[in-house]
Amino acid sequence: MTGEHQTLALVMFSGFVAVTLGITTWVSRRRHGSAEEFYAGGRLFSPMENGFAIAGDYMSAASFLGVTGLIALYGYDGMLYVVGFLVAWLVVLFLVAELVRNCGRFTLADVVAARMSERPVRIAAGTSSVTVSVLYLVAQMVGAGSLVALLLGRTSGAAQAWAVVGVGALMVIYVSLGGMRATTWIQIVKAVLLLSGTIALTVLVLLRFHGDVDRLLLTAADRSGHGRAFLAPGLKYGGNWTARLDFISLGIALVLGTGGLPHILSRFYTVPTARAARRSAVWSIGLIGGFYLMTIVLGFGAAAVVGTDAVRGSNAAGNTAVPLLALDLGGGARSTGGTVLFAVVAAVAFATILAVVAGITLASSASVAHDLYASLRRSRGTALSEVAVARWAAVGIGVVAIALGLLARDLNVAFLVGLAFAVAASANLPVLLYSLFWRGFTTRGAVWAVYGGLIPALGLVLLSPVVSGSPTSLFPDVDFQYFPLQNPGIVSIPLGFLVGWLGTITSDEVADEAGYAETEVRSLTGAGAV
Repeated sequence: MTGEHQTLALVMFSGFVAVTLGITTWVSRRRHGSAEEFYAGGRLFSPMENGFAIAGDYMSAASFLGVTGLIALYGYDGMLYVVGFLVAWLVVLFLVAELVRNCGRFTLADVVAARMSERPVRIAAGTSSVTVSVLYLVAQMVGAGSLVALLLGRTSGAAQAWAVVGVGALMVIYVSLGGMRATTWIQIVKAVLLLSGTIALTVLVLLRFHGDVDRLLLTAADRSGHGRAFLAPGLKYGGNWTARLDFISLGIALVLGTGGLPHILSRFYTVPTARAARRSAVWSIGLIGGFYLMTIVLGFGAAAVVGTDAVRGSNAAGNTAVPLLALDLGGGARSTGGTVLFAVVAAVAFATILAVVAGITLASSASVAHDLYASLRRSRGTALSEVAVARWAAVGIGVVAIALGLLARDLNVAFLVGLAFAVAASANLPVLLYSLFWRGFTTRGAVWAVYGGLIPALGLVLLSPVVSGSPTSLFPDVDFQYFPLQNPGIVSIPLGFLVGWLGTITSDEVADEAGYAETEVRSLTGAGAV
C-alpha cells in the first residue's frame, strides 16, 4: 500500500480513538463507582440506544471482514454465516432477552444461581463465560493484525504483533476507566460508522453493475475460478460427508450460540425494564438484518471486482476482501478516491474491532469479578471491591487475548467466531434454558450442564484439524488430530443438554419448587426484577 493509504487511514483511525478516549474520560469523571454503574451503565439506556449498542457489539470484525472474505472465496457456502448469525436473533428475541432481563442482575450466573446452590454454579458459569469471551476476543485480535498487515504492505512481521498489542491496550483502557456506559456509547458510535460505511460500499458495488444483481453474481462466478459452482452449495462444505457434517455443525453453533454469548446477555441489563430489553432486541434485529444483507453484496462484489485470487493472495483467509474492494471501487491503488475510500473502510474496521473488544472484555471481567471473585470472597472474607477486581481482570484478559491472537493470526476471523459460538451454545445455553424452563433442575444438573458442554467443546477443538494435522492448522508440523470436524457443535451442544439432564436426574438434591415458581413469575411478569 502507498504512503497516502497508510497516512490517511491511520489519521482517521487516530481520530476515532481520540473521540472514544474522550468519551471514556468524560464518563469516568461522572461515574459513581457502584457495581450497577460499572456493569450495567446505571440501566439508563433507551431501547433504541441499546439496540444500536447491541448491533455494534454483534457486528464484529468476523462480520465485516471474515464473512465477506468467506463469501468472496467460497460463494454460496460463505453465506451460511450470514444466515446463522441472523436467525440466531430469533432465539434471543423469543427465549432469552426479556426473561434474562427480569431474572438476572449483571451476568448469566445471576439467572442460574437464583434457585441453586450459588457458589458452584457461579464458578462454573463464570469459567464458561470467560472462556467464550477470550475465544471471541482472539477473533477480533486476528482481524486487527490482518488490517495492519494490509495497511503497511506486510513490510514488517512485527507490525501485525504491534497492532494486536495496541488494540489490547486500548480495550483495557476503555473498560477499566469507563465501564459499561463508556463502552455502550463507543458501540453506538461504531454502529453508526459501520452501517454508514457498509451502505456506501453496497451502493457503489450495485452502481458498478448498474443495479443488475444477476450480472454481479455471474461476474463473481467467472472471476472466482470455480464457474457456476461458486453460486451453488458444496464448494467449501460439500466435498464429502465430513465436510457436510461440518456444515451442519457450524449452522447449529451459529444459530444457538448467540443466546449464550456473555457480552450479548449483559447488554439486556443496561435498560430499565424487560419491555425495553425486548424492544432493544427488535431494534438490533432490524439493524443487524440490514447489515448482513449488505455483506452478501460486498462478498460477491469483492469476488467480481477484485477477484478471488487477488483476495486470497492478499490474505489466505480472505480477511482483507472489503478493504481491497473499497480500494478498487474508489478508482484503484494510485487514485485519490481509492486512497480515501480505502482509508475510510480501514478506519471503520479498526473502530469495529476496538468497540467489540471493549464490550467482550467488560463482560468477561464482570464474570471474573461478580461470579468467580464474589464466590471466593464469600468463602475467604476477601475485602477488595468487585469493581476494582473487574478492572484488574480486564488487564489479565487483555494479556491472554493478545497472546492467543498472535498465535492464531492466520485463521479466518469468522471461523474463529464460529468456535466461540459453538462453546457458548454447548456450555451456556443449556444451563440457561434449563434454569428458565425446567422445574426440576438442580445444582448438580447446572454444574454438569456447563462443564459437560465446555470440556467436550474445547477438547474436540484441540483434537480437530484447527489445531494440528493440516497445512492451515495452528501447529501444522505436528499431528494429534483425532476429531475430523473443524466445528465441534454437532457433538458438544447435545452433550451439554444431555449431561445437564443426567446430572439432574441422578442428584439427591430436591429441586426448589418455590424458587422455580418465583423465577417463573419474575421472568414472565418482571415482578421483583432489579
